[in-house]
Amino acid sequence: ERAQDYTPLAADADATYDEHMEIDLDTLEPLIAQPNSPDNVCAITEIQGIPVNQVAVGSCTNSSYSDLMMMAEMLKGRSVHPNVSLVVSPGSRQVLQMIARNGALADLIAAGARILESACGPCAGMGQVPSFDAVSVRSFNRNFPGRSGDPNNRVYLASPAACAAAAMAGEIADPRPYATDNVGLPDAYIIDDSGVLPPAPEPEAIEIRRGPNIKPLPTRGNLEPVLSGTVMLKLDDNISTDHILPAGPTVLPLRSNVPAIAEYLFRYVDPTFVERVKASGGGFIVAAQNYGQGSSREHAAMCPMYFGIKAIMAKSFARIHRDNLINYAVLPLTFVNASDYDAIEPEDNLEMPDVRERLEAGETRFIIHNR
Repeated sequence: ERAQDYTPLAADADATYDEHMEIDLDTLEPLIAQPNSPDNVCAITEIQGIPVNQVAVGSCTNSSYSDLMMMAEMLKGRSVHPNVSLVVSPGSRQVLQMIARNGALADLIAAGARILESACGPCAGMGQVPSFDAVSVRSFNRNFPGRSGDPNNRVYLASPAACAAAAMAGEIADPRPYATDNVGLPDAYIIDDSGVLPPAPEPEAIEIRRGPNIKPLPTRGNLEPVLSGTVMLKLDDNISTDHILPAGPTVLPLRSNVPAIAEYLFRYVDPTFVERVKASGGGFIVAAQNYGQGSSREHAAMCPMYFGIKAIMAKSFARIHRDNLINYAVLPLTFVNASDYDAIEPEDNLEMPDVRERLEAGETRFIIHNR
């Protein structure tokens, strides 16, 4: 219906480029991310043979029609290894309908897969938490400590094809011997928006009913002219939003109740943090590189604000988390000199004079006194 609105985008015929990269596709190998970071990547062939207890595919990542069709073709006529639990979360209701109609769903089930709801699930520890010290291979995009619902997780991240290979072999395995080219795109995708409610014609007449676990969003109030307080935590590199606020079935059901979910702030990093920050009435957090990496959950910024964290000083921030901190009035401050990180210790008392005045004047540099 909108074909006339399509405008092709392409580089000019005489475009020049700063850098040229040539990639020999014949030399590429399937990769896998090892615990406990998506950046901890190696070739599957380097670690193949590690026994696997669980394989989980789907949810919001690697759960499209073509992903699940690839798995179904690889598993067709085969069986999941007896030591492996395989679960599949189709990426949408439409994907589930399509693989049900063409028989791929039956192939997955016949091979031993269990089908989960098309929803946020095992990736965030909402079900299918690996047993203690188990190895789980997942097609998700996060494997930080505790992300699966257990701080002792051993979660590897891989493609749906590599997950299918691991499910059949019972160990981390190169998917290429199992791979198939017999997967194409459908003639048409199912379009079903029957579950989408249009905006109400009179939104002001809508009554919002909140149960006991749904609380109003806390606010911070106006920024003080001077910020002062204690350094409540000093953290290393690559602190993820899962370090800041764990996922899992105990925590995530509280996402509409900030006072309750905030009780889990930094639970896996420092179990005493909440008690200490309550006693102090807030303060500061100091971090190293890449603070706030991982899932873009607003609660990882909202909960520090709720407990009175006034600013977070880091060598660098993950982009989305930095934006979330700004949205919730927690100042994300980057050290001008990275070595200043070493000059601040936990329990130091800091003071930032003229903060509000400097911000209103458009200044981006602030002086911090360590008392």
